[in-house]
Amino acid sequence: MAGGKTKRRSAGKRRIVTLLVVVGVLLFSTSAAGGKSAGRSKERFCRTLRSMARVYMAYGEYGKAQMLAEQAVALAKTANIADSELYLCFIDLAYVYERQGRLSDAERLCREGLRLQQQVYFKDHPYVGYTLRILGSIYRGQGRYGDAQSVMERALSIMRKYHPTDDQAIAPFQVDMAKTIAAQGRFADAEAYYERALVSLNNSYGPDHLYTAGVLGDLAGLYVEQGKYGDAEELIERTFLIQQKVYGPEHHLLAPTLLTMARIFEAKKNYDEAERMLGQALGAVEKKQGREDPFVGRILSALGELYIAEGKYELAEDFCRRAVEVLHDTAGPEHYRTAIACNSLARLCIHQRKYAEAQTLCLDALEILKNTFAENHPEVMKVRATIAQLRQEAGSTLEVAKLPQRIAGMREDEPVPPALIETVK
Repeated sequence: MAGGKTKRRSAGKRRIVTLLVVVGVLLFSTSAAGGKSAGRSKERFCRTLRSMARVYMAYGEYGKAQMLAEQAVALAKTANIADSELYLCFIDLAYVYERQGRLSDAERLCREGLRLQQQVYFKDHPYVGYTLRILGSIYRGQGRYGDAQSVMERALSIMRKYHPTDDQAIAPFQVDMAKTIAAQGRFADAEAYYERALVSLNNSYGPDHLYTAGVLGDLAGLYVEQGKYGDAEELIERTFLIQQKVYGPEHHLLAPTLLTMARIFEAKKNYDEAERMLGQALGAVEKKQGREDPFVGRILSALGELYIAEGKYELAEDFCRRAVEVLHDTAGPEHYRTAIACNSLARLCIHQRKYAEAQTLCLDALEILKNTFAENHPEVMKVRATIAQLRQEAGSTLEVAKLPQRIAGMREDEPVPPALIETVK
């Protein structure tokens, strides 16, 4: 096992070294050439930069990929390179920025790349479908689910013109559509998309392929959202085993899987194991991406929730406040993940009898989430549950009991549903 991992890492390093040598040769030949020959050399150099960036993308090394992809874009803009190369430079850098959470920059580049791509080919070319998939992922990260769904529907429509529905080329588009509608709370529809994709992936890549494992992990996350912890646990264990064989035990790309596993352990009240999973995820992501990263904010929020469940309120406060701060600065103050973290902090404030702060956090979170999701979305309902708990525990303190109907969505004389309160305690 260890020898296999060493060989894979060595092969990856050799590939990168080879590309560096190629870049050096191309750089020398570009500086020595002139006229049309220089133009062709610059275009080859641009393609090589992109190829190197894509190697780093495959390893999750987005910081290194960013440097190379930005160099490719800068060269393509100044060297009068053909649109067929320029649009690829834009789209590759857009993908890197999307992975880093720089969603505004990613959207701008992706839309420009899409515009050029449609000029090079045509509106319904399959390459356009792949670019729309990236744009849909950017919209999903921004919480623009209506836009994301519209883009993914168009992408699927394009791809179905060239491939049968059960073809492996369709599966990634079905997966992204599943993610989009799952984020809107449409769990049954999302599950159907995941299952159709998995049939294709199992038949083509096989059950032990890395991408298949990732989709199983996504489906496990969907089961967790629905409280189907037994089904989720079976899937996420398969995901973790496959990913760990490929990445190794300390890789930051394991973090989403560890986060799902932690939620399952927390539901089973195995708090020590949940804390261990989250600590491992946090350490890996901070080491690779730094402390100011949107996914770091998500993990901090999960740790805060865990400590609230354990009644460790001092620890919970540190992690909840850090989560809000990181997400506010990286994802943005109006992002739905910032709102979710604010709701966690509000729950903590209720336990600490900081009712005024809890009220402000709840109303701010609800305002953001209602602008992002439907009224019955699970995250909206969680904030309503926090508001119900606040009203029950604070009574008439600070007029908490008179939260406006238009915001709280509850009549002043409406009894607090006990089951709803239990979900946030």
